[in-house]
Amino acid sequence: MSLNKNKICFYFLIFFISYSQGQETKEISKDSSKIEKLDEVLITATRTLRQLSSLPLPAQIISKKEIQSINSIRLSDILEEQTGLITVPDFGGGEGIQLQGLDSQYILILIDGVPLVGRSAGTFDLNRLSVGNIKQIEVIKGASSSLYGNEALGGVINIITETPKSGFSGMLNNRVGTFNSFDTGTNINYKKDKFGITTFINRNSSEGYDLNESTITNTVDPFVNYTFSSNINYKISEKTDLLISGRYYYQIQDDVVLSEELSGESSINEWNINIRAEHEFDGKWKSYLELYGSEYQTEEFFGSDISDETIQTDFRQRFLRPELRTTYKPNENSEFIFGLGLTNERLFRTLFSTTPEFNSPYVYVQYDTDITDELNAIVGARFDAHNEYESQFSPKAALRYEINDKISVKGSVGYGFKAPDFRQLYLDFTNSTVGYTVIGYNEVGRQLQELFEQDLLRFTTMPNGEEFSFQEQQQEIIAIGERFNGDLRPESSVNFNLGFDIKFNNDLKFNVNAFRNNITNLIDVLILQSEGIGTVTDRPQLVGRENGQNVFSYINRAEVYTQGLEFDGRWKVNDNLTLSGGYQLLYAFDKEAQEDFREGRVFARDPETLSTFELDEDDYFGLFNRSRHTANFKIFYEIPKWNLNTNLRATYRSKFGIGDTNNNTYLDDFDEFIDAQTIIDFAINKTFYKNYTLGVGLDNIFNLTDTQTPNIPGRLAYATLNINF
Repeated sequence: MSLNKNKICFYFLIFFISYSQGQETKEISKDSSKIEKLDEVLITATRTLRQLSSLPLPAQIISKKEIQSINSIRLSDILEEQTGLITVPDFGGGEGIQLQGLDSQYILILIDGVPLVGRSAGTFDLNRLSVGNIKQIEVIKGASSSLYGNEALGGVINIITETPKSGFSGMLNNRVGTFNSFDTGTNINYKKDKFGITTFINRNSSEGYDLNESTITNTVDPFVNYTFSSNINYKISEKTDLLISGRYYYQIQDDVVLSEELSGESSINEWNINIRAEHEFDGKWKSYLELYGSEYQTEEFFGSDISDETIQTDFRQRFLRPELRTTYKPNENSEFIFGLGLTNERLFRTLFSTTPEFNSPYVYVQYDTDITDELNAIVGARFDAHNEYESQFSPKAALRYEINDKISVKGSVGYGFKAPDFRQLYLDFTNSTVGYTVIGYNEVGRQLQELFEQDLLRFTTMPNGEEFSFQEQQQEIIAIGERFNGDLRPESSVNFNLGFDIKFNNDLKFNVNAFRNNITNLIDVLILQSEGIGTVTDRPQLVGRENGQNVFSYINRAEVYTQGLEFDGRWKVNDNLTLSGGYQLLYAFDKEAQEDFREGRVFARDPETLSTFELDEDDYFGLFNRSRHTANFKIFYEIPKWNLNTNLRATYRSKFGIGDTNNNTYLDDFDEFIDAQTIIDFAINKTFYKNYTLGVGLDNIFNLTDTQTPNIPGRLAYATLNINF
């Protein structure tokens, strides 16, 4: 498949638009009165059905039509084109999501309202999720712990899958593309009388790619994965429904290279099952009893062809949650929701010295009311207890006021939290290749003592060049351990949103939202060092005796905030042409860093003269991997006469820094940045004989690549064939 003729795509696009615009002047509508479509409905924001246009919270819906028209096959494909959302790579080739400047570890990922587990260093890999059976995606921005508890500090992304429809139907999807990538999936639907079932099967594979040929490792290793999911509905009676849904995911990667000597394979096994019974007592009361379970397991094995060295690791996380939820609707203008449940999590991991278990009972309540015809209010709160950290109370309030039939103002304030995860509490990991050690907060005292007794640790010299005696080192080890006697506290955030919805008419809509997240008790990585000698910057550090590499743990230390402005607009020019776009302005800062810059405690070195100079407050750029400006623009065009649709999408991200390059621990204007990135994608789809759709497209038309952003592999060409039956 040639990639040198991408200009043809633009010629086709211009021709199609020009041709059908001319056709529109010749065609006369049989009925000049148009039927006004109902507003989109979502459930994630309030856990009840709500019209998107009436919601007092910042939210958006990504429709199935958009997903299909851009030929998406993975969740990351569609999310990266939404305003305020950025996909960012992790170290293993996966992709997480950043929302309002908050990392993936603070964004809760749901499928049909229940959480998915299994994160790598806090990142949930969006590439695990195929979009072939998705009905819509709902994005809620801002703290949502008042309904969803842990991990919803920054927001929620809920993937709503298809439910059974009357009769028998199905779809077969095929896609082939660059890097020998293949994606094949099928949806089968059947519903008759009281019983309905949908089943989705998907296979996805790729040879991977390598953006840096100077290293022996691939950017993304070859892989193949399979997804099987099904929804079963059974109507027990007129007022009682039973819903059973399940999903299984399996991935294998072969020939994974870890170093010059070590290679092997890795695999992922994931399953989740949800059983929910719904009963409507009368027109006012309705209850839901839900039993949900999930398990995520990874296995890795690496061996050497020239030595006996092998590395084998296992990670298995199990999540169980029963929940009872009741809604009460006393009248047409008000609705209460009550819920209580229990989450149980267990982790089995090679790198842990124990098998930790979390138990967290919770209860929540929410009241949604129309105070007047123009004013809607939502207030709610949730209480989470826990066997390992302090209990959390998460309130939230939101208001929406309709100034007139064209302009509405809405605002919300809420509290979100993220509990310390198993890794931050119990990890016991040494990277033998690089040479560093990471110890979980709860394990520091015991592990340091054991390593010291085995003569594997030492302190660097003091500022005056002297070394600790054996007794002094032992005292310092004890002192460091005592620092970790308390509990590692949950990270928490207070989130504010204030925005306007502007609706000129049904075809032209805009919304503007200003936001701020104040995060406290941020869990940060800490280099372990002497507690009692020298200043903070020159105390002797604890290192490995043989390799001299640092020993790390975790601690509550930083306070950060993210704030900015988001703008979204959609213009349906006519029945065939739709334009949409968005922009986000983001400021993300560490308060401690701002104070250090303000007080003149941060320096940089001139690379030419090697002289050191002081930085001022304006030189501080902010948190790593954040862009000040991001934007997107989309053109969707249909030619009904030809049964054809096409689209052109562009995303922009201004410069950002992913590491400190001048060794002052902060990101400043004198560090090295990754240049601004603009990615343009194109797709075109043609339907034949009603049931056959052929699509072709180019992602990243101008072949942008950067070895430091491995989630951008360069230009991708593909073709799709969808068959309905």
